Amino acid sequence: MGSSSNDDFSVVVLASDLGIDARPFLLNQDTEIEDQDNWHDCSQDFSDEDFYDLEFLQFFCLQGSDKSGNRILRIVGKYFPAPVVSGERLKRYIYHKICSELPEGPFCIVYMHSTVQKEDNSPGVTILRWIYEELPPEIKDRLQVIYFIHPGLRSRLVFATLGRFFLSGGLYWKIKYISRLQYLWEDIKKGEVEIPEFVQNHDDVLEHRPLTDYGIEPDPLHLTEVPNTAYSLGRYEERLTSREFMS
Repeated sequence: MGSSSNDDFSVVVLASDLGIDARPFLLNQDTEIEDQDNWHDCSQDFSDEDFYDLEFLQFFCLQGSDKSGNRILRIVGKYFPAPVVSGERLKRYIYHKICSELPEGPFCIVYMHSTVQKEDNSPGVTILRWIYEELPPEIKDRLQVIYFIHPGLRSRLVFATLGRFFLSGGLYWKIKYISRLQYLWEDIKKGEVEIPEFVQNHDDVLEHRPLTDYGIEPDPLHLTEVPNTAYSLGRYEERLTSREFMS
């Protein structure tokens, strides 16, 4: 009781009235706060992290420029394995790519939503919003436009009804919907960005069945390609009747 110590310490009083040295907990908390403040320093945090598996998927890569001179970050939604990649690792990877490949200058994003499945390829709007909000202000300012290729009905409804409230104003007004690839060439020259074959095939389907944009499949069984048997039989009966009348 009478002894004293010069070491600083902190005491946390629990329900059992036991005194516990809380320095380890406070040190961990300080470390977490420091990490949150400094995670933007990609050279310090991400230089030694291995992103080989994500690089191999090629769902996020740098390609060409649009007609306004903005460098293009191409994102292919179908290539992203959402169930096995955490939002935290995705955030670190995106910032690593921006720091290493786009150190300066304006850029745009070409996001290909073609045939994306919510369960398999989409990290979720909440995670995407969190990643965007965590970016430094200077990177947000450098992002000029997001070309959203082949938005589905669900995506349009979500952004139309909740976009202004859920997304920051700067991000909401940067999204440009591209329902057909032909409209993309108004802003980007052909050859500046690689279009996967399945995206082109999906675009061809939408071109021939425009109602698919609104979640309506007019002919899921391709019945329009089946010859009209009733019409053929009717014509045959008319020919028989004509022959009998003439005879």
